[in-house]
Amino acid sequence: MTVNDDSFTNWKNREEIAESMIPLIGKLHRERDVTVLLHSRSLVNKSVISILKTHRFARQIAGEELSVTETLPFLEALTALDLGPSQIDIGMLAATYRADDRGLSVAEFTAEAVAGATGTEKIERRAPRDVVLYGFGRIGRLVARLLIEKAGSGNGLRLRAIVVRRGGEADIVKRASLLRRDSIHGQFQGTITVDEASSTIVANGNEIKVIYANDPSEVDYTAYGIGNAILIDNTGRWRDREGLSQHLRPGIDKVVLTAPGKGDVPNIVHGVNHDTIKPDAQILSCASCTTNAIVPPLKAMNDEYGVLRGHVETVHSFTNDQNLLDNYHKADRRGRSAPLNMVITETGAASAVAKALPELTAPITGSSIRVPVPDVSIAILSLRLGRETTREEVLDYLREVSLTSPLKRQIDFTTAPDAVSSDFIGSRNASIVDAGATKVDGDNAILYLWYDNEYGYSCQVVRVVQHVSGVEYPTYPAPAV
Repeated sequence: MTVNDDSFTNWKNREEIAESMIPLIGKLHRERDVTVLLHSRSLVNKSVISILKTHRFARQIAGEELSVTETLPFLEALTALDLGPSQIDIGMLAATYRADDRGLSVAEFTAEAVAGATGTEKIERRAPRDVVLYGFGRIGRLVARLLIEKAGSGNGLRLRAIVVRRGGEADIVKRASLLRRDSIHGQFQGTITVDEASSTIVANGNEIKVIYANDPSEVDYTAYGIGNAILIDNTGRWRDREGLSQHLRPGIDKVVLTAPGKGDVPNIVHGVNHDTIKPDAQILSCASCTTNAIVPPLKAMNDEYGVLRGHVETVHSFTNDQNLLDNYHKADRRGRSAPLNMVITETGAASAVAKALPELTAPITGSSIRVPVPDVSIAILSLRLGRETTREEVLDYLREVSLTSPLKRQIDFTTAPDAVSSDFIGSRNASIVDAGATKVDGDNAILYLWYDNEYGYSCQVVRVVQHVSGVEYPTYPAPAV
């Protein structure tokens, strides 16, 4: 047998193992509300190739490839346990088991590592929490996709309705089509049907009412059987407490804004300050995509090195706020053609840092350039640190943060030598550290942070909604603090 034959046989064996993992992952998710992860990446509803690629990706961040032959025993051990709702990272189980020298079997080690999710310690499955989307633009449709994807066993979040202004004939058909097909993020993963008579979109079995209204005061949510719901305002039309309070009508319990909040509206970056949300808080903001991209790395760097001052330069993809061709715009420069120009503009992300990360007292300045790409941006974060360090030390630290810290869902890490913006379309992290571009000189560090300003941000929004709804289940093994 040749070397090529050996490689091909090995590949076919791994395909077979990955195929055997799919029903185990699916059953845990549907029957027990357990989401199986691999280094923070969900394996639920993934194909054989996707599972193998996710294992392969571990080499970039952990330094060595993770094999399905190594993780399958942990997955099998999980199926034998009396698990409650949780997220379990089999990549972390494998890594920590490898470092353990007590001679435990995989089954014994797994049972110990996830003990908080079993037996009398486990969390009870919660009743579904209704969610309403107010607005159905770029972020609204991606949040809808994520909510439908995460519906899983039927517990957790349940998208009940979408509120929009009527756009004309066949409005609901066109909106369903935009949910089904996306020029950037591809096809919807599943099936979508439309019932025009009842104004309902059915996506993967989820019945979603489309409610037409020009103003919050026109909607009676209880008439649709909606109660105690979380409303996600994707329009950005209202950003202060007074305006957003209009949504607090019968059937709506909380309002989450997908734009920076003004005044006393809390700006929440999941992973950094979501635990400061008060149980009785009814109105909050998820800040901006750029704030979500830079605050987690800022926190990580400040925790380890101290940050004395910083500047963020955002090279941002164009958005709907800009003109396709030159035309009048109330803001300077944004009236010029977005797909034809680099456009200097402003960003409020730097000033928003203080709201999300008050312990960082260092002055942070910021500016932004819009460029002719439709999605994925990069934040160049230039920092003066509290002590001198080396490039190797910073990269080792940020790699470890992306793997094991409480910020591992926010910060990703790549060592790909030829990475470009389109490679990060669909990234679920708030930002991705580009190791190759990182520069460190004494107490000065420059981080290049890629981020999918649409999808990654939408994932952060959903995490905040999960947290305030009480369906953000714990992760095992627990991240290092």
